[in-house]
Amino acid sequence: MSGGASTVPTTSSAPVGITGTTGSILTSDTGGAASVQTAPFGHALVAAGERDARIVGLTADLGKYTDMHVFAQRFPERFVQVGMAEQNLIGIAAGLARTGHVPFATTYCVFATRRAYDFIAIGAALGRANVKIVAGLPGLTTGYGGTHQGIEDLALMRAIPGLVVIDPCDATEMAQATAAAAEHDGPVYLRLLRGQVPMVFDPATHRFEIGRACLLRDGGDVGIVSTGLMTARALDAADRLEAAGVRASVLHVPTLKPFDRDAVLELAARVPRLVTAENHVVSGGLASAVADTLVDAGVAVRMERIGIPDCFCESGSIPYLVKRYAMDADSIVAAAQRVLTVRRSTNPARNA
Repeated sequence: MSGGASTVPTTSSAPVGITGTTGSILTSDTGGAASVQTAPFGHALVAAGERDARIVGLTADLGKYTDMHVFAQRFPERFVQVGMAEQNLIGIAAGLARTGHVPFATTYCVFATRRAYDFIAIGAALGRANVKIVAGLPGLTTGYGGTHQGIEDLALMRAIPGLVVIDPCDATEMAQATAAAAEHDGPVYLRLLRGQVPMVFDPATHRFEIGRACLLRDGGDVGIVSTGLMTARALDAADRLEAAGVRASVLHVPTLKPFDRDAVLELAARVPRLVTAENHVVSGGLASAVADTLVDAGVAVRMERIGIPDCFCESGSIPYLVKRYAMDADSIVAAAQRVLTVRRSTNPARNA
């Protein structure tokens, strides 16, 4: 079998993180990771392709930069280079799905969700075409500014009926979510972590399942609900809080749709002080899903939101941007401390 060596991802020690406002603005945020894995999506797609001959790969001129090149090298006869035409990318993928294939289409978040939104909604979701959209550069994973940072994609994709929406945490979950998407019968939107991707979860024990949240830590003082790469920072924050005598739960929610409402309600019933953490604007994504769940159930909690504010972000190195927009573990700790503070009413009569 030719190209078999390419199916084994490379694992290595993580490089030191970049500091300052300049530097390589396409470098993955791997600072602090004990180990990283190379192109977990590409290798997982090859493995899925070995199991299922219906799987095909497509990209819009971004094979190398979405790790689709790994699949293309192994299965050149099952790979389509569409060129810089994202609407065609989704339209072709939907057509291939109609003829019995399982297409994985890759591009950047901003190109999929801004340029091809109608094609995803109508071509893929309305007819439940078995299309898998894999979207790179989610949130603040690139320093190329507002044109390339996919900061609102989860809100847009959550709004489409029948579309599964996934935001993986690390290399382990990226690989497992790819396999789950391949097995799922229906359209999927999968955020991509590419290149050198940190490993947070042990692949021998972690199990990703569409629609299921995972309680990673249990503590009764404050609950942190996180998704995507923010879960690694949430775990870091929980360690710092514990050192300060605060016990924090961490609920990892990798699937934004279907949303694990029961897991959120169970946590809120025990710990009515929550912090949400997402690599996305604070409107329309995880925080909104949590708030909707609590309001629908009539559950009152104190809640703080960590995420991108209502703005397009600057250009710069990822570590700089993470600090600039309060997306780091320190910011999660500060939010937890705020939500633990009992706020007295500003009404003098009530405080008398």
